[in-house]
Amino acid sequence: MISSLENYAAIVGNEVIDHLRQLADRLKGMKVIHVNSTREGGGVAEILSWLVPFKQQLGLDAEWEVITGKKDFYQCTKNFHNGLQGAQVAMPDHLLATYEQTNRENAERLRSKLTDADFVFIHDPQPAPLLRSFPDRKGKWVWRCHIDLSRPYRAVWKYLRDFVVHYDASIWSLANFAQPLPHPLYLIAPSIDPLSQKNRDLDPQEVAAVFNTYNLNPDLPLITQVSRFDRFKDPLGVIEAYRLIKEFTPVQLVLAGGGASDDPEGEEVLREVREAAGDDPDVHILLLPADAHLEINALQRASAICLQKSTREGFGLTVTEAMWKGKPVIGGDTGGIRLQVVNHHTGFLVNTPEGAALRVRYLLKNRDRLEAMGQKARDLVLNNFLVTRHLREYLTLMYATMQETVERIEL
Repeated sequence: MISSLENYAAIVGNEVIDHLRQLADRLKGMKVIHVNSTREGGGVAEILSWLVPFKQQLGLDAEWEVITGKKDFYQCTKNFHNGLQGAQVAMPDHLLATYEQTNRENAERLRSKLTDADFVFIHDPQPAPLLRSFPDRKGKWVWRCHIDLSRPYRAVWKYLRDFVVHYDASIWSLANFAQPLPHPLYLIAPSIDPLSQKNRDLDPQEVAAVFNTYNLNPDLPLITQVSRFDRFKDPLGVIEAYRLIKEFTPVQLVLAGGGASDDPEGEEVLREVREAAGDDPDVHILLLPADAHLEINALQRASAICLQKSTREGFGLTVTEAMWKGKPVIGGDTGGIRLQVVNHHTGFLVNTPEGAALRVRYLLKNRDRLEAMGQKARDLVLNNFLVTRHLREYLTLMYATMQETVERIEL
């Protein structure tokens, strides 16, 4: 269940909520549709699960639609995802044909809704070609990229750019992700819902219960990484870092995550992770269902330190979640993690397992520094990465897109 917007006033203040309602007054009744490729698994689905209901609370006619496809479609879009993050991937003609045909089929299924919408937000590469099937569309179409496109494999981006170039605007998480396009480009960083099951405050008993639930040792410091089982999240590097830590300091490691319906590589990566963990009793590989929000919340709160050792990262909501819970994060020096982990202040940025191990050992030996960094981490999220800021920027973008020929907009 999504909390009422008024409940957030206790966290961000009444003025913030009043400002949201003021912005939304100009947009009430407008039909807004978000389209992505999965309802569960990954940050995009998580964001849409609250973004759409909040728009409804503000008086917009908001909906969330999901495109569907078969195995070859998801294999193609996974290749796109990897290619956009820098990997050299194959682009066989039969997969590209499936990709375009699947989008045409979904366009027919969604035609009655999308044609008359005032705003359509298309998330990531999977549904990007939908626009071509709507030459007589009524409203504004915006492509939202959640991926690190700072150094894409050029062949993949060249192909996808032909679809994206015709949108009325695009949204990016960071400035260095944005690619040259002939329409307005907006920067909107993702965010978390502090009152959701995954982020709300927990009783100490709820936190302590995870040790029994997952057979963890309450006498050992807990190091946790929460993420999909994806090579860009570098779970094997996390296990290597854990082994380097354990040479000097007794610890236990949790790698917790799940799959996503649009990620065909998840099972293969999970198998590699389990093989790397072997029979070490202090390495816990948890394959959690998509709705295990309370369990993830408790695991992060029970942890001494959280990791997100990604080699590419569009943003990293798990970083935001851990920081909100007062945990310093040791993260990969890449993408959206840099926007959150202020090196030596809210955590540490690292490039290698050796670097991650060194920083974990340092914090475990300097508990005062660990707690101080955790408080700075929570403050950073409070001021920058909560849903109210995210929602305000979406509303502002919508109003600005409507007034595209006006040099100055008065609200």
